[in-house]
Amino acid sequence: MARRPEGPPPPPTVQKVRIHYTKRGRLRFSSHRDFQRAFERAIRRGNIPVAFSAGFNPHPKVSYANAAPTGVASEAEYVEIGLAMRCDVKQLAAVLDESLPTGFDVMEVVEVKEGSLADRLEASAWLIEFPGSDPAAVDAAVAAFLAADEVQVQRMTKNGMRHFDARSAVVTLGPVLAGSPDWQVAERAVGAIPAGCAILKAVVRHTTPAVRPDDVLYGLREISGLTPSNPPRVTRLAQGPIDTQTAVIADPLDRDRDVITSTS
Repeated sequence: MARRPEGPPPPPTVQKVRIHYTKRGRLRFSSHRDFQRAFERAIRRGNIPVAFSAGFNPHPKVSYANAAPTGVASEAEYVEIGLAMRCDVKQLAAVLDESLPTGFDVMEVVEVKEGSLADRLEASAWLIEFPGSDPAAVDAAVAAFLAADEVQVQRMTKNGMRHFDARSAVVTLGPVLAGSPDWQVAERAVGAIPAGCAILKAVVRHTTPAVRPDDVLYGLREISGLTPSNPPRVTRLAQGPIDTQTAVIADPLDRDRDVITSTS
């Protein structure tokens, strides 16, 4: 006879919510696992009635979606949780925001209405800063990258070195003007940007394998010899469904939103 877990089954999931949060300042150096630990502590500290799976090893029903790499700031991170009791999304946002470290800022909580969140995350918009680099050299590298039919890059994975084309995933790549809305978002995420700093905005489709900002940087170096004098800083501006005609990325929570909750 098959073993069965002792005791009653956990309460069912009665509500699902999606949470939009940021990764700012020094917390851009935190790993995805660091955020998971901080989020689980925030759930316990805030007495959030998270639902648990059944079985011998119950775990909280938390689903993380396409987290930004370690070292990258982000204005567009998402997580989905199941709740065993219905909660007011406005109160839930306030409790989570207060319980998380500053930098992991909860921007909005919405109740799930339909569909898969992961399926909506079709592309990301990235800001890449080149402090101390010659803007003309950066512009020349971009022109060479965009003119290429393909740009082969390589990345070490757990299965060894992998080679793939980074060019096909890049929808747009171009300069960001000082003082523009995108520039202001980057300053909110990582701090003041030095005068004369070259900044690029890249809109990149989520492909397999995933093309990350460091792959774009690798491609710029391979195709033009661009070698930044200082480590570039990267910020994710947005991720969600992409309009293929305009390269504009929409808010992935638009289909769920009926109450907007901004707390940070």
